[in-house]
Amino acid sequence: MIAQRSCLARDEAATMALGARLAARLQPGCVVFLHGELGAGKTTLVRGMLQHLRPGQRVKSPTYTLVERYEIGALLILHLDLYRVGDPGELEFIGVREHLGQAVLLVEWPLKAAGELPPPDLELWLSPRDGGREIRMHAHGKRGVALLDPVTDLDGS
Repeated sequence: MIAQRSCLARDEAATMALGARLAARLQPGCVVFLHGELGAGKTTLVRGMLQHLRPGQRVKSPTYTLVERYEIGALLILHLDLYRVGDPGELEFIGVREHLGQAVLLVEWPLKAAGELPPPDLELWLSPRDGGREIRMHAHGKRGVALLDPVTDLDGS
């Protein structure tokens, strides 16, 4: 079961609003892959997700730490930025495996960990377009489709 959607997020606020819609159905074990070049808005979208779940939540880019951990209610959320990972085996050292199947994984640059992560429930591709961001979304399986369910207004607002 695969569902696809796309939208144009005209600015940062629209990208965060889309993140908030996606966050509405996160559950333990969800895996979200975020693809896009540097500065494409991946962390901005994650910020929208986390601030929807906990308003005012400070969200740092995990570019140098590789992983930022958030405990929000019953959810453990791991935000990974694998841009600097040279070998997929490095995931062993940052403590991700012990949380697989339990934590929500929001993974930037997932191809850097090929074969070391579970398959995604949702994949997002962000790319600059017309002064904003085009965001393509591919849901895989029931959990991924459920994540996309609240995303009905696709103008990015």
